[in-house]
Formats: sequence, C-alpha cells, structure tokens
Amino acid sequence: MRYDLATLPLTTLLPAMTRSEDMLARLDERVLRHVVGDGFRERGHFFDAVAALWVGGELVHIEDLVLHDAHLDARAPTHELTIAHAVLRARRRLWNGEPAWGLGTAGLAALRGDIGDAEESVTLRPMPVETSETEEDEEDDDDDDFGMDFAEIDAVIARSGQVLDGKIPEVKAVNTDNPLGLIRDDDWDENERLENWRAVIHQADLLPPALGAAVLFDAWERLEPLRRQHWLGSQLVSTYLRSRGKVTTHLLCFNTGLKSVRHERRRASDRTTRLIAFLEAMALSAEAGLKELDRLSLAKIQMEGRLKDRRSSSSLPGVIEIVLSRPIVSASMVARHVGVTSRGALNLVAELGVREMTGRGRYRGWGIL
Repeated sequence: MRYDLATLPLTTLLPAMTRSEDMLARLDERVLRHVVGDGFRERGHFFDAVAALWVGGELVHIEDLVLHDAHLDARAPTHELTIAHAVLRARRRLWNGEPAWGLGTAGLAALRGDIGDAEESVTLRPMPVETSETEEDEEDDDDDDFGMDFAEIDAVIARSGQVLDGKIPEVKAVNTDNPLGLIRDDDWDENERLENWRAVIHQADLLPPALGAAVLFDAWERLEPLRRQHWLGSQLVSTYLRSRGKVTTHLLCFNTGLKSVRHERRRASDRTTRLIAFLEAMALSAEAGLKELDRLSLAKIQMEGRLKDRRSSSSLPGVIEIVLSRPIVSASMVARHVGVTSRGALNLVAELGVREMTGRGRYRGWGIL
C-alpha cells in the first residue's frame, strides 16, 4: 500500500497552508526571544501528551501525568496514563536529539523499542576469555536456565498484551527466536508500511514545510504503520517541522490543535478536507502557544514582584522556576526541587500566591491558568 501525491490540489490548500505557515513562524520567533521559553517547552510536552490520548479517545488528567512523571503517583497508574507517559518520554527524546533523528532508521527503531536494531552498529564483540571445561559447563547450564525463565516471562507479557488489547490470548509454544511474534499480527507488516511512509518524506520535502507535515500525518493515518504506537505519528510530524527549520525553538504541540478540529473533518473520506483540517490544527496549535506565552509572561512578572526586598539566598526563585515549567506542582515536587521540607514548600507556595488547582485536602496542586 502506497500513498499517492500525484493529484494534490495545491490551489485549494493554499489559504490554509499560508495561515499555518505564518502562525508557526510567529510562534517560533516569540519562543526564541521569550524569557519563559524553557518553561513553555517543558509544559508543552505534558499538554501534548494528554492531548494525544484525547485525540485517540482516552482521557488522562494532566495532574496525574505530572505526578506520575515525578514518581509521586496519588494512585495506581492506569494503562492510559502509562501510554501518556510514553508519549511524554518520546517527545523529550525527540527534542533532545538531532532535528532529523526521529525520522531516520536508528531513531524510529529506538522509538519503536527495537533497541537491538538501533544499537546494532555500535555493539562491541566481547573479548574471548580462557576458562576451564568445568567453568564452561556451569556457564552453559546457567544460560540455559535463564533462557527458559526469560522465555516464560516473554509468554506471560505477550498474553497480558493481548488481554489489554481486548483479544483472547491463544496458547502457543514459546518461540525464543521471535518473541514479538506472540503479540504482533504477522499479516500486518509494520516494517513494510513504515518504509512506505518514509518514502513519502522525500515527496513531502518538495512541498512547503506545513503542507509537507500535513501530508505526512495524513499518510500516517492512512497507512497505519504502527498499530500499538499510533500516537507516534503526530510526534514525528512535529519532528519533521523541526527538521525543515520551520519550528526550531520547540517541539510543536500538534495534538493540542488537532483536538480542536472536529472528528468528522479529521477522518473525512476526502483527502483535501483532511489536509485542510490538519493545516488548521497547526495554526490552532500555534495560536494556543502564543496565548500560553502571554499567560506565562504575566505570571512570571506577578511572581517576581514578590521577590522584592528578599535576601539573595531565598528559595522563591527556584519555586518560580518549577511552577513555570510544569502545568501543576505539588508540595513534594517543590520541596525536592528547592531542597526544603514539605512544610517549607507549602510556606513558599503561599508566599507566591499561586492558584490551587485541585481543591483537595491531600495531594494538593498549584499551577498557572
């Protein structure tokens, strides 16, 4: 299955493409020179991870994701929360890597979890060590025992994955050569579909960056290369915009704009309608980013006004830093960041006058609206 770009209606797509290009450029320029650019980037990872689950039909609360990322869970994490945290980690990995890393073979292998393929080129062969025959026999026996144990663990993980996907697990013999075959559909060739999607990148490079990104996302939706990591497509679109130099100061929160577009347009049968919807989603993401920068800038000015006549060793600047970099903070997060007790963290938050977000007696959280 291939994605054809021969009949792309450029004239119809021109207005939406122009607006999205303009909005993306404006946001990129503002983040480059903004005093809260670092906090904006980090907060964007959380918001886009939650929005990615929302687009996929799942609901994850932003405070649960922040606490889970800080290893301060208020309750046992759900399956959806685990996926949202995987999106968060993927975004951080894409941002910390080279702009085009996530679109390459090694980057995609690492993001998919194929660590062996990603590290094959840098794997070193161990030096041979002389051992006696008795030691070799003992080592072989230990390896055989560990191999059987790991095979049983792989089988249990595979059956658990099938249950989570709503499938009835079948009892199969353990295949130690291909453990992934137990949890993936052999008829769904992910490698071939992924290569077909990567072939679209070369065609998208001939288009303007925003339109090329929209085409790549539409191709991802049509080809569905990764069924268990379908959320990765929107992150690769943001990476593509960064690799083209359109958005260089941050990783675009594409899902925050995509959730504002009606489902009927995002999943329309007509490709032109879908592409216009994706272009509008980019413009909406950029517009939301500009408003977020205004809120963070105003909040920073208000909080820094409380630093007047403070001693130079005050912990309030550290509290301002973490409040600006997270959608919501708890007393434990503040205490860990600035190195004070939980009681001291509560006093510092009270001095800043940050708004409480949860309204609960326990696991209280504060943030910027």
